[in-house]
Amino acid sequence: MRAWVTGWIMATMALTTHGEAKEPVADGRPTVVALGSSTTARRNGIKQVYEQRLATLFPQVRMVNAGVPGDTTERARARFERDVLAHHPNLVIIQLGANDSAIDVWKNATKPRVSPERYEENLRHFIAELRQRNCQVILMTAGMFRWTDKLRAMYGKPPYQPGQPDGFCVTLRPYADIVRRLAAKEKLPLVDILAAHEQYDAKPGQSADALFLDGMHPNDEGHALVAQLLAPVVRKALRLPAED
Repeated sequence: MRAWVTGWIMATMALTTHGEAKEPVADGRPTVVALGSSTTARRNGIKQVYEQRLATLFPQVRMVNAGVPGDTTERARARFERDVLAHHPNLVIIQLGANDSAIDVWKNATKPRVSPERYEENLRHFIAELRQRNCQVILMTAGMFRWTDKLRAMYGKPPYQPGQPDGFCVTLRPYADIVRRLAAKEKLPLVDILAAHEQYDAKPGQSADALFLDGMHPNDEGHALVAQLLAPVVRKALRLPAED
């Protein structure tokens, strides 16, 4: 898996030119905050989420997990000062969108929890606030969703497509496109987890199902993949020494 991951990273990463890294915290280590939802938060049944794996890879960095299950960009915006800015980060990794894009058809909802327009506005707010503080930003798309019997029972009606293997991703894709466009326009590093999952799934003899606990949340292999994709981007953003 390492070969295609390395090539994919090199094709998609672009480093921001807005400002230099901030001064490190008092103990001499730069601070990295992972802002996200349940795919970022630590959880039972997972040995190490991607934030913990990055902490192991980069002991010279202070990692902060700011993942909250169920979070949208709207909810993350309400806690942004407390959970992100208060840590005086040098770098913030943002992965939000899965919950924003969700349409709760099991509650007879017909619209996403957060509109695409508001989603982009919230992401722009995070970026602007961090840039004002001379903080680096990495954007990540949300990952793929895969059908399970439970999820099909809850979400298996339009606009979702329960008869298609990737039919649970139909609302995710426009939000991933927003992240991609925003990263390109703002010249920010992008780690495209959705595209990585699709490429993994397309390889003969393997399925993206192997990356998930329950069709939505990464298992240890899934988190290992995310950390592997993030590691070189974090290293370059913080100007950490190259591996021997």
